[in-house]
Amino acid sequence: MSDLSRRSFLSAAWKVGFGLLAAAGVVTTWDLLKPTLAAGVDILVKTVKPDAVPSAGVLVVPKARGYLVKVDEEEILALSEVCPHLGCRVPFIDENNQFECPCHGSKFTRVGDYIEGPAPRGLDEYGTEIVDGVIEIDTSDVIAGPAPGSERA
Repeated sequence: MSDLSRRSFLSAAWKVGFGLLAAAGVVTTWDLLKPTLAAGVDILVKTVKPDAVPSAGVLVVPKARGYLVKVDEEEILALSEVCPHLGCRVPFIDENNQFECPCHGSKFTRVGDYIEGPAPRGLDEYGTEIVDGVIEIDTSDVIAGPAPGSERA
């Protein structure tokens, strides 16, 4: 009879242990599981005045999940931060003056043109408009990046 109670105790202990382990996993990954509103989806994002966009480098716009890039004194592009290969976030590397995907090595110029890697095209562009002297990014207006070999600017 003591064997049966020992067996029952161990069975219950294992179940409790696995339950605690599962609870700990859920608690520690809550940020990943918690539903949030997707930024950068069908929204208008008010950013900065055109003069605030640097002529070298890029201006990060986290709310639009993108970047503002000054091509010349008249043209400003809003580029998506999403790699067209598999959707990784592509940061701008100041030292190399280009975008470099950390996942699979695709590289893009400062204006989003394809340089090398597995990406099928350059970085996508968002539609922009100047409203009341401020650049407004329309993240629902996505323009596919240029094909390899073509240049945006």
